[in-house]
Amino acid sequence: MNFRKIVLLLLMPIWSSLFAQTMVKANFQDSIPDSSAAKPLKFNPKQLILPTALIGFGFIGINSDQIKDFNSEVSEEVVEHIDKQITIDDFTQYAPAAAVYALGALGVKGKNNLKDKSIILASSFLIMNITVLSLKSITKVERPDGTSNNSFPSGHTATAFMGAEFLYQEYKDVSLWYGVSGYVVAAATGAFRVYNDRHWVTDVAAGAGIGILSAKAGYWLFPTVNKLFASKSNPNRKSAFIPYYDGKQVGFGYVSSF
Repeated sequence: MNFRKIVLLLLMPIWSSLFAQTMVKANFQDSIPDSSAAKPLKFNPKQLILPTALIGFGFIGINSDQIKDFNSEVSEEVVEHIDKQITIDDFTQYAPAAAVYALGALGVKGKNNLKDKSIILASSFLIMNITVLSLKSITKVERPDGTSNNSFPSGHTATAFMGAEFLYQEYKDVSLWYGVSGYVVAAATGAFRVYNDRHWVTDVAAGAGIGILSAKAGYWLFPTVNKLFASKSNPNRKSAFIPYYDGKQVGFGYVSSF
């Protein structure tokens, strides 16, 4: 099986969708609305069903003998047929979130402006990162390859699904295919974590749930978090989180103008 071809097929929808939408746009002006135009996501209990189901499955798998056997069977099957590891998941985990900024740079307007969506993404990333690192240190699940005891949950998968939900929320009103493409890339990231023998299936499931829930929480908390960056004494002050990637690490920088 040629996994490089599979990766190209999985990534194709996001680029083809981006190209199609961009060609339809006649106006490529980068118009950024005021912060008052921000559209936070309203909380709905139904939004918890999918992520909590995924997280619950992951937690059950830690102690369930049946699910442990399933994890082992998948891992053994992967190891038996693996040719060599493909580390593309180190990059695809960031692709959905990066697509939001790429689309904005191309003039495809999303739900929120640059400042607001950066605050939402930073909040989501912080929630996701704290949750993942805390669970890793508490559960101490051994990785399939036996290299360490921090397998649960999958951080790569959590990052990818957080970005996919972020992409979906920002562009679902423009085209549903943006969100679908983001989730395809996120799912591929999780699959490669299993393929590379770095995670169990339950690690990936829990990571996906945490990522989705973290992104939603970023939107739910936005009105409150946004107040931290508002200045009553200087209404012209503008603040924003700017994501960065230096080839080894990913993070956010805080920029403020007066």
